Amino acid sequence: MALIISTVNMKGGVGKTTLTVNLAACLARHHKKRVLVVDLDSQISATLSLMPPQDFARIRKARRTISYLIETTIKPTLKQSLDINDIICPFIANVQGLDLLPGDIELYDEYLVSEMLHKRAVKDEDTNFQEIWNNFELVLIKKILEPVMDKYDFIIMDCAPGYNLVTRSGLAASDFYILPARPEPLSVVGIQLLQRRIRALRESHQDTDPNNVDPIKLHLLGIVFILSGGTLLNRYYNQVMKRVSDDFTASQIFKNKIPMDVNVAKALDTFQPAVISMPNTSGSKAFMKLASEFINKMKEVGAISDRTAGRVNLADIE
Repeated sequence: MALIISTVNMKGGVGKTTLTVNLAACLARHHKKRVLVVDLDSQISATLSLMPPQDFARIRKARRTISYLIETTIKPTLKQSLDINDIICPFIANVQGLDLLPGDIELYDEYLVSEMLHKRAVKDEDTNFQEIWNNFELVLIKKILEPVMDKYDFIIMDCAPGYNLVTRSGLAASDFYILPARPEPLSVVGIQLLQRRIRALRESHQDTDPNNVDPIKLHLLGIVFILSGGTLLNRYYNQVMKRVSDDFTASQIFKNKIPMDVNVAKALDTFQPAVISMPNTSGSKAFMKLASEFINKMKEVGAISDRTAGRVNLADIE
């Protein structure tokens, strides 16, 4: 069974997509892991970091994006001609073991979701609308990924900033989340908001479980700091990182930080992660070290070796 990891921050512009695609590429190329990148952000940055726009336009025209899978989940009576295996793009960026479930600029229609769930609530008089919404939120992304769980070691989801249905469902389906952050005040606020939202997400699903059991097995794997240059900035960053460190344990913050490297941004012109197109740059080397630290964290909590229950007990990570 794959382990599902979300990369998420309530604030945009913190390097979330860059982290997702470079970590995934490192795990596939250097650690020989089978990795699926899932783009849950309607900005489709992860998708366009891994394939040229003309290729995306072609697959979108053929409806081979995650939007199709969400639509068929929302409308189960819809005749389905494709499944997730038809939509996944294999051998992405010419990396063996690295696959992509492409995103879409229109992921779902909020009105259709509400209409469908309202009809269910009316039909089932014993269940209120909030319970039906929570249940749908809990299973949406999980149900989409279920058919391919045995094919991968890791499924890494690039979640949208903010807190929409797909992001919440992605978090509910995940074993871990990684929190990319810039050591800046607004980014730190994004960390605090996310922690509150995750607590609220857990509580909302506990409230609807008759046994008060938390169905969301989600744990913070760690915060990854993504830096900018300049000596004065570095001094300021150290102060902000110290403030964050006071709120989390040492094990919840990745030791390896990603330095400023313009080549990481330039890699977007190649539609490949920097670790593939420019492996000898400082940014790429930092991502490679981060991937090794990621693997070590997984080993420390037994997540890689113990999957007999489908989801491992990871309480000791927090």
